[in-house]
Amino acid sequence: MEVRTKSVLPVGQLMILGFDGIEISPGLRSLLNRIQPAGVILFARNIVSAEQTHRLLEDCQACVSTRLFTCVDMEGGTVDRFRSVIGPAPSAAEVYATGDRRLFRKHGRIIGESCRTLGFNTDFAPVVDLAFEASRTVMSSRAVSTDPKEVLAYAREFLAGLRSPGVLGAIKHFPGLGEANLDTHHELPNVEKSWKKLWEQDMAPYRALRRDAPMVLVGHAAYPAVTQDRTPASLSKKWITDVLRKKIGYRGLVVSDDLEMGGVLEAASIGQAAVGHIRAGGDLCLVCHVEEHVVQAHEALIHEAERDRKFTRRCQESLTRVHAFKKRSKVLKRRTGVPSATKVRHLSRRLWEFGEQVRLEGIERQGEA
Repeated sequence: MEVRTKSVLPVGQLMILGFDGIEISPGLRSLLNRIQPAGVILFARNIVSAEQTHRLLEDCQACVSTRLFTCVDMEGGTVDRFRSVIGPAPSAAEVYATGDRRLFRKHGRIIGESCRTLGFNTDFAPVVDLAFEASRTVMSSRAVSTDPKEVLAYAREFLAGLRSPGVLGAIKHFPGLGEANLDTHHELPNVEKSWKKLWEQDMAPYRALRRDAPMVLVGHAAYPAVTQDRTPASLSKKWITDVLRKKIGYRGLVVSDDLEMGGVLEAASIGQAAVGHIRAGGDLCLVCHVEEHVVQAHEALIHEAERDRKFTRRCQESLTRVHAFKKRSKVLKRRTGVPSATKVRHLSRRLWEFGEQVRLEGIERQGEA
């Protein structure tokens, strides 16, 4: 599918895209050159070695004139994109079980160092969803506690740990998937919870971290008691503009969860989803897998910006925010060299030692309980 090359606005800067392959192909190079996205995201399918991953990200950057957000989902445990390259990282729940805030921070730091070594500057972590029974089969070890204060304690330290080697974090999945009993990758959950309970429980970490989190990632669940409909939060002006921006006062970047997930595609086509996220007040659309979907989302943003002046102004607000963020971010200005085999081995050893420390402290604490 051909990508339109002219646009009233550089709407590619409202997109973070994923792709297949472990090296840059002529097709991907052409796509990046034309769309000029804000960022790229890699998954385990793209990562086979530290050197290859670093080279792939550098090749992507060479196609785009602004600094890219080079993104990954790296939480540890079940969401671990570096397992085959550096070794397994413990899950958030395992680290939280130690009760040691120094280890919470160390978790973020060693994941941040792994990200930086491979060439990533942005990690879509930590999860701040509450570990309620309803979501246990979906979230498992990704969520740490039912107590918002405990979730906040872990997340604050993890974010600080990421920050020390120069990695941006993102708290997710706003406004909270703790009571969602369906997997948003496949279906749209209805969270039947009152505004009061959501505000006091699920949104407490977002309120507390509103000045500390560089990004907030918005999930694909519906909250009918709040919005009176089944619109996913990721496409909801009520949630993004009225609650996150105005009521909570969040000033960082708002990112959608992957717009190719079943949870949002139940409600909208990929093009409608991209336009809907930006119209609702979001800044960055994640489109993580299919090239044709990337193109359709980009085309839809261009078409709507050409058609609707109000939407053009909405795009311009987010473009200004993204540009200002990139301009002032020291993290994005930092470049890392190609990782040596020695450096990767050293990092792998440290990660293993950290995992052992977490395991032993968790056993010890369990014995004391």
